[in-house]
Formats: sequence, C-alpha cells, structure tokens
Amino acid sequence: MIRILLVDDHSLVRAGLAALLDSADDLRVVGQAENGRVALELAEKLQPDVILMDLSMPVMDGVEATRELVRQRPASIVVVLTSFSDQARVAEALRAGAVGYLLKDCDPRDMLAAVHSAAEGHAPLDPRVARALLPTTEAASPADGLSARELQVLALVARGLANKQIGRSLGISERTVKAHLGKVFRQIGVGDRTSAALWAREHLPPESEAGG
Repeated sequence: MIRILLVDDHSLVRAGLAALLDSADDLRVVGQAENGRVALELAEKLQPDVILMDLSMPVMDGVEATRELVRQRPASIVVVLTSFSDQARVAEALRAGAVGYLLKDCDPRDMLAAVHSAAEGHAPLDPRVARALLPTTEAASPADGLSARELQVLALVARGLANKQIGRSLGISERTVKAHLGKVFRQIGVGDRTSAALWAREHLPPESEAGG
C-alpha cells in the first residue's frame, strides 16, 4: 500500500484528489495539509510514502516546504502538483528536492501512474513542462565530453533507474555511479537527475537512451 500525503490550500482540490487516489486498490491518502507548515508536521507524524505538493500556498509555500521536508527526511518523495509550468518555478521546485512535477489538469490516469512511478523511485514529469527544463545552447553537444561509461550511466538515468539499479546493471558500485553522475551533471549543465534525464531524452541518440 502506497501512503500519500496531500498538500494544497484548496479543500475542494484535496477532496477531489483524495477521491481519485483512494479509488486505486494500492493507494491510500493518509493525511491532508492546507499549507507547507502543516505538511511538515503531518509528514513527521504519518511517514507517508509520497507527498503531493502544491506550490502556491499561504504560511509556507510548496518550495520551502519541499526543501525543509528533504532536509528533515532525506528519503522523502515529493511530487509537485501545481498549475504553474514556467521554467523558474519548475527549476526551483526540483532544486528544492522534488522528484517529480505534475500539472493539475493532467489526465487522472497519468496522476495515478505518476504516484506509482514516484513510489518506485522514478521521476514523473508532465511532458508539457519538460522542454522548459532543458538547457538552451547552440554549441557543440556537451555529451561529447562524456566517457562511454558516463554516457551509459546517463542513459540509465533517462530510463528512470535509481543509482543502485544502475550499479547492478553496469557491474559497478553505487559510489562509482554517484561519482559518474557528478561529472555528468557538471558536463551537461544541470543540477539534478530529473533535468539530466530530460536532457538525455532530448539529446542522446535512441541507442544511447536504451543503454546500448
């Protein structure tokens, strides 16, 4: 059972989301918060598996709440659920530690799939905001400066694999995977694995994305 905490300042939105999520056999909404401050308290008490976080809220907004949640509980899985799709807001939320970003008008089936995906360690992202996160440059591809192993790691990140899974797949330690990712992030100019995955899907050839 995947335990979910809903964070949104609109009670009608929370009620609708709760009804949708609870309709799935393996999902259960264990708590609802009207702002980021309450979310911090409930997350500590309820220990949810996934936190669906609005951005624009009184008292404490979603970005600050996400940052504090991840600081207090590094394993927190926060998925932003908002109406904002501009680059600054998306990037700010991901830098704060959110693993995914969804828009409120997404298809209900996509919402359920995203919650499952996040709980499994992946990074669900609404395709409508994906392009806003990609670095814009007309220069030669930064991928030219990556080694074959670094390209393999990046391709597996693009497929949504966690560091431990990548290490198993390539026969290297999780520590080595992290070291490769640090170099990859610096080389392609991103600050988190979600942006790296988006960059890879946009810039790497299909055979690289497949890990081959």
